[in-house]
Amino acid sequence: MPSRRVADVGNRFADDTAVNPVACATGEGVDCYDGLIDPGWFLARGPGGGYVAAIMLRALAESVGDATRAPKAFTAHFTETAEPGPVRVAVTNVRTGKSVTTLEARMLQDDRTIAIAIAAFSASRPTLEFCDLRMPDVAAPEDCPGTPPMPPTESLLDRYEFRWAIGDTPFSRSGVARCGGWVRLAEPMRPDAALIAAYTDGWPHALFSRIGPEAGIAAVPTVDLTIHFRERMPLPGARDDDYCLVVFRTDVAADGFVEEDAQVWSREGVLLAQSRSLGRIVLTG
Repeated sequence: MPSRRVADVGNRFADDTAVNPVACATGEGVDCYDGLIDPGWFLARGPGGGYVAAIMLRALAESVGDATRAPKAFTAHFTETAEPGPVRVAVTNVRTGKSVTTLEARMLQDDRTIAIAIAAFSASRPTLEFCDLRMPDVAAPEDCPGTPPMPPTESLLDRYEFRWAIGDTPFSRSGVARCGGWVRLAEPMRPDAALIAAYTDGWPHALFSRIGPEAGIAAVPTVDLTIHFRERMPLPGARDDDYCLVVFRTDVAADGFVEEDAQVWSREGVLLAQSRSLGRIVLTG
């Protein structure tokens, strides 16, 4: 079993997404990192896609080895369901340019490929800047309802504090697949890029707000996830107990698959990231 890197902040999310550099047997030009898939981040049939993405982002950032280059784009395809236990992330530097580093990564578990990713890290490039999007006007997290009490479990839902603020709750038959609210870790930590990645795929899927239990949908495992990071994180002045506002919307379900668009905002109204994911609709039975 690989050794665990002790997280700087002593936080469970940081611990459970930590990676440790190891010797790589795949040849020159490949950096390898060991980590662990912790069952506490599972939902339904496997780990949340955002949690797996966070581990891969940790390995990618370690391979870049340059704190001035922050993640700007990340796309992962989840090829098999990960099991609890050791994983290895093999990272290849595709190209390092004057300001952008492009990398590929594969997450392996035993002889299985769990996920394949490509990412771009960039140095700061001040140019034209604008944002025509506006954070939804919602109540403060302290004034929003939390999730209903749930039986003690070891699942992803126990690792977050959710404050519902947008749309209807799952299986409410609202007819609109839009939802969201405030989120932070149950063990708060200052939001970094890996945590923001987890937020993009850690909320109950927007599809569930549109339907009722009679739809017979058991789960929506993520097939692919693309994240565009809009800010360098952590933001100046960010605190461990900060909430982020997440907004999710689904417009199309077809042929057994469903997409979901997401925005992640700081409490102060700064757009941190946008994402789009494709999920596979799994029926009960």
